Amino acid sequence: MTDNSRTLHRQAALVAGRPAPHIPPRRRKAHVIESDAEAVAVARTLAREFAAGAVERDRERRLPIAEIERASDSGLWAITVPREYGGAGVSAGTLAEVTAILAETDSNIGQIPQNHYYMVEALRLAGSEAQKRHYFGRILDGDRLGNAFTEIGTRTPVDYKTRFVPREGRLVLNGQKFYATGSLFAHIIVVVAKDQNDRVHIVFVDRATPGLQLVDDWTSFGQRATGSGSVTFDDVEITPFQVVDHQTIFDEPTPMGPIAQIIHSAVQVGLARGALQETAQFVRAYARPFFELDIQHGYEDPHTIHAVGDVAVRVHAANALLARAGRFVDRAVREPTAETVAEASIAVAEVKAYGTEAALLASSKLIELGGSRSTLEAYALDRFWRNARVHSLHDPARWKYHHIGNYYLNDRLPPRHGAL
Repeated sequence: MTDNSRTLHRQAALVAGRPAPHIPPRRRKAHVIESDAEAVAVARTLAREFAAGAVERDRERRLPIAEIERASDSGLWAITVPREYGGAGVSAGTLAEVTAILAETDSNIGQIPQNHYYMVEALRLAGSEAQKRHYFGRILDGDRLGNAFTEIGTRTPVDYKTRFVPREGRLVLNGQKFYATGSLFAHIIVVVAKDQNDRVHIVFVDRATPGLQLVDDWTSFGQRATGSGSVTFDDVEITPFQVVDHQTIFDEPTPMGPIAQIIHSAVQVGLARGALQETAQFVRAYARPFFELDIQHGYEDPHTIHAVGDVAVRVHAANALLARAGRFVDRAVREPTAETVAEASIAVAEVKAYGTEAALLASSKLIELGGSRSTLEAYALDRFWRNARVHSLHDPARWKYHHIGNYYLNDRLPPRHGAL
């Protein structure tokens, strides 16, 4: 990237977006969650708290800074730190359930930690002992990781121009990223970058490092409050201690991909749950009967009853697929082989594909069965469909079905990467 192109990008970002919010360094240590059961209980408590402002945050595109701070204070962002380093080391099924619980209330809050958990797993798999002790310790204290993965203007989203190279005895990082979910809330930005030999690494960069710039320029119609905007690295100095080989994680069978994807799957399942719950509440409170029927209430309409039953079955099936996928992922964590990782990837692909369909159906039926009143801005019921549709674009479900079919029909193991 030339100096001129970097300058133009920064100027465009500042015009299109807002400066990143101030996230001060941690001044107190977070609570440390000790078990799977405690993690689920804490998630349920937080979900009840976060429900109060979910509509306003979506309508106003207001970043849930206080809510994210509350969640990391609770210890929820550290639940996947391995037990040998002081964390709870919860199961993949628990991580998925925690995510779904939060996403049911606010899918933005459900998605924001996804890349944080991804990076925790990357450290577990590829970090040195010194890196694990340092970064796991910071995470247990309450520090949050944010991602800087995807770039725009390249042939595919995983073609990386961002790189770090030696310069006068130092390592210097340059590049620009977009879709950087979680970075606006993070204490440490984790960037995917190539070295001088084109090998892919992840680099842990403290938020206040000179040359790092965050811009809140995310303008999507859904997942509005994830802050998934731009990060620019302009001659950022780094050290070898901050660098972890990312490519090695996929050179051999590891559960990296399934763990990344089960979190995304849980966001969709949570959205489906939330839309179903809103449908039942809204229809009972406001839906009026069709004039051809001699009934008193909209919830007595036989077509409405059938439609809600159909959605409920699909949401419950998505729940079951999510729990099933968690068991496959946990096995791949314990016994990472080509076969166990493939089984986990396929199980997670199934719930991601089906959960997406369930979320889109449930959120559409919410508006259909709620009637014209359900479209009023005051209720913001459209947020379920908007969020499900936008989040589904992270990686296309059509390719999930392709790999699932190839696995069962042709005994072909799926590829190993972070989107499967």
